[in-house]
Amino acid sequence: MATPPTPTLVPASLARRMACWLYEGLVLFALMMVAVLLQSALAIVLPALNHPALLQASTLTLWGAYFVYFWQRGQTLPMKTWRITIVDAQGYRLTRIRALTRYAFSWIWGLPLLLQLTPWPLAVTHLSIVLGVWVVLWMLASRLHPQGQFWHDAWAKTQLLQAP
Repeated sequence: MATPPTPTLVPASLARRMACWLYEGLVLFALMMVAVLLQSALAIVLPALNHPALLQASTLTLWGAYFVYFWQRGQTLPMKTWRITIVDAQGYRLTRIRALTRYAFSWIWGLPLLLQLTPWPLAVTHLSIVLGVWVVLWMLASRLHPQGQFWHDAWAKTQLLQAP
């Protein structure tokens, strides 16, 4: 049975969402450290597992599992800290499919990282600048959304609300 809709459907402010986004980055860094630790331990036993692509895949999978698990419950730790909750377009908790869809769409934040897959990868300094400009532009694009939500939330039919 579905959880009843959130009583107050007040969108979380952009400042609150971006503060949560930064805090979430710290959590993701910690999860990445776990992935590195696990792969390093496994690579001692099976040296063939010591490959960057495997580390990237395991990190993305671990991050996805983290987000899907907590989004289905309404909040991650940073979202609790900043009093933000995530619901679908009707105000209900996210299903697993909806959370996976949001996870896939949320990778638009890192779109400039695809430049590293081209034959002309950017230097770290230039990539940092491009990524920083992209994040600011994507953040400001939420001002064009009628409810001020990020566009990846609109596409995934989710919304970040101020928690009661």
